[in-house]
Amino acid sequence: MPREISAGVILFRRTPEPYYLLLHYESGHWDFPKGHIEPGEDAQQTATRELKEETGISELCFVDGYKQSLRYFFRQKGIGIFKLVIYFLAETNQPEVSLSDEHIGFDWLPYDLAMSRLTFKNSQDLLMKAHEHLRATRPSDQGDG
Repeated sequence: MPREISAGVILFRRTPEPYYLLLHYESGHWDFPKGHIEPGEDAQQTATRELKEETGISELCFVDGYKQSLRYFFRQKGIGIFKLVIYFLAETNQPEVSLSDEHIGFDWLPYDLAMSRLTFKNSQDLLMKAHEHLRATRPSDQGDG
């Protein structure tokens, strides 16, 4: 069975609570930015590149300690494909989004609205873990540094 490996990013900005970036894909679903790992790239490099290609956002800071994987199967042209997607959590101060042709919309949403907008249960699980990770690791005296 063919395998695909991709990487993506759960991106947020603080306003002051986290607002998460969701992309509206042409096929109709809402999800996080992601794409195929290219030769010579590691998963985090792919997540950074795909974010820039899909949204124009290049200013990001990865959050330590969050790395989650999704595994699922899908069919493409009648062929079953095993997919692995590695997700990272990152923060940006860059609110402007310049969408690629792959997407028909985007939204920055607070946690509850992002959870209800996400199409897939496994993406909701990723967001829940990311949000819990942020709440558990956020220093009480966090500043802009």
